[in-house]
Amino acid sequence: MAYETIRYEAEGPILTITLNRPDKLNAYTAQMGAELADAFHRADEDDAIRAVILTGEGRGFCAGADISAGAGSFDTTSGEGAKNFGGGRATGGRGADFIGAMFNCRKATIAAFNGAAVGVGITLALPTDIKIASSAARFGFVFARRGLVPEAGSAWFLPRLVGLSQALRWCLTGNVFDAAEALRGGLVSEVVAPEELLPRARAIAAEIAENTAPVSIALTRQMLWRFGSAEQPFDLLKVDGKFAMDLGATGDVKEGVSAFLEKRPPSFPGRVSDGMPAGYPWWSEAS
Repeated sequence: MAYETIRYEAEGPILTITLNRPDKLNAYTAQMGAELADAFHRADEDDAIRAVILTGEGRGFCAGADISAGAGSFDTTSGEGAKNFGGGRATGGRGADFIGAMFNCRKATIAAFNGAAVGVGITLALPTDIKIASSAARFGFVFARRGLVPEAGSAWFLPRLVGLSQALRWCLTGNVFDAAEALRGGLVSEVVAPEELLPRARAIAAEIAENTAPVSIALTRQMLWRFGSAEQPFDLLKVDGKFAMDLGATGDVKEGVSAFLEKRPPSFPGRVSDGMPAGYPWWSEAS
């Protein structure tokens, strides 16, 4: 797929995906959703990519859905809303859209909020694993102020990230808030000066790429996302024990232990393309 609304730039093991409609503050369209889905699928299948950074071009991260059609921008019955909702939005299937592609990705993902992230501009980034923000960033779950409801699976993602009480406050008021409040509320893990944002994101990505095993990262992010809010640990125990035993005989674990004992950087041989253990993905078996 040729990208028109995003940029896909790989540098060594780090991929940067940049929302690229700066004249529109990177406002979301269905085309952008489809391109994001393709980009995350592409990254997932590329063993050379170890971490993905998602950011925005210019002074905004994503100002929300493109409302250039005016009051009818969300009206799919008249056709004017098709460019926002005509494709690429969350439908729940594995890989059916960009939310599925991001959530099921086997690579660590980092959102670097450089500016305003409002409406779908923030919900599209909720499936990322690590979130950092520029001090210039602003956030808003403004759906109720537009007569809409939180979308892109955000009513599932947001409470898991910040807790139900904080999610309710942000969604029910629809307030736009600054990076400091996002940090206090747990939406982002750190706030840095604007000029430090991408260097910091790349430093986090490099730490992951240089020190961790690809297969371990793929399994770990899925275990945390899928079991982090489970009512009891017993379904998880059926999964993590088996993976721990299976991985113990692999070259990755032998290399990890050897590198530690020899006080050198590891060089893990495992690849997600052909090295995922039996039983992955376990949620497919459950369904």
